[in-house]
Amino acid sequence: MKKTLILGDGLLGSEIVRQTDWPYVSRKKDNIDFRNVGSYVNLISKYDEVINCIAHTKTYDTKRTVHWDVNFDGVTSLVQLCNEQEIKLIQISTDYLYAHSKTNANEDDVPAHCANWYGYTKLLADGYIQLKSKDFLLIRTTHKKRPFPYDKAWKNQIGNFDYVNVIASLIVKLVEKNVTGLFNVGTDAKTIYELALKTNPNVKPTDEFIDDTTPKNVTMDCSKMKKFLDN
Repeated sequence: MKKTLILGDGLLGSEIVRQTDWPYVSRKKDNIDFRNVGSYVNLISKYDEVINCIAHTKTYDTKRTVHWDVNFDGVTSLVQLCNEQEIKLIQISTDYLYAHSKTNANEDDVPAHCANWYGYTKLLADGYIQLKSKDFLLIRTTHKKRPFPYDKAWKNQIGNFDYVNVIASLIVKLVEKNVTGLFNVGTDAKTIYELALKTNPNVKPTDEFIDDTTPKNVTMDCSKMKKFLDN
């Protein structure tokens, strides 16, 4: 049986741990610094595969350096480490890469990033993994906190996002099936407002975005995922 380790204990990492009881390492628990591979190399060497849930996810943060350090440079170091130790890398990416791309983009379509440093550095990391990793599962997705925590929800942003428990369950199933390559992971397309209503009936619709880099359409074709999970 393969031994799986989770990197990170944020919203998604914690939910995967809750569903599987797989071990994890994190900055808070183990004092690792993802930007310094030496701080965690000894913690992952005994595992067959690692799920990287670590990222700088502050989408609207305009500080370029931290996005580069965590979302790209940290990932390239992890790829090299996994290659050297023959560890499978399972990387959590984002549907933001499909912003300004075609509607219902599939894994073979050219991604276009969402005009911010978060999307740009995640896109570059995806490309590096596909070029350099010897054994990988690359997952593009978005998960939301359950229940929906805000008073308002966008009625004009549409995607295949879902609550973190749902997305985590889909990821776990793909990991357990030992699939490799690039996968879009999500459920049926919906607006944020439609998703929010499922857990927050008092939420109000809004079309006011924080800035013009917020992607309006991040829909993905998830048929590849469905095909593998149905088999």
